[in-house]
Amino acid sequence: MENSRVYRIKFAVVYELYIQKAEKKGRKKAEVDTVLSWLTGYDETALAEHISKQSDLQTFFDQAVRLNPNASKITGMICGCRVEVIEDKLMQKIRYMDKLIDELAKGKPMEKILRK
Repeated sequence: MENSRVYRIKFAVVYELYIQKAEKKGRKKAEVDTVLSWLTGYDETALAEHISKQSDLQTFFDQAVRLNPNASKITGMICGCRVEVIEDKLMQKIRYMDKLIDELAKGKPMEKILRK
């Protein structure tokens, strides 16, 4: 899939999938929100605004308050790629988000997910 197609995916769609994935594994929506807030700097209200405005992933990350300075500590494989070596910065942010939700769904403690 071409990257520009990924960038146009609606955040609301991805968000719902993240919640479903987390809840299926016994985690909560609030934990998904915590992880996304940690990564992007968005609060609950800002996340809700992006969902209601149907922002795409590019807009979601372009308007992020800030990428967490510890995001570079996110390492490992996601979708067959090592997240730490993805050269396209927007794709790397999207994969960071995927990786954090994967860790949440796998039962990793929140302190480790948030790189504390």
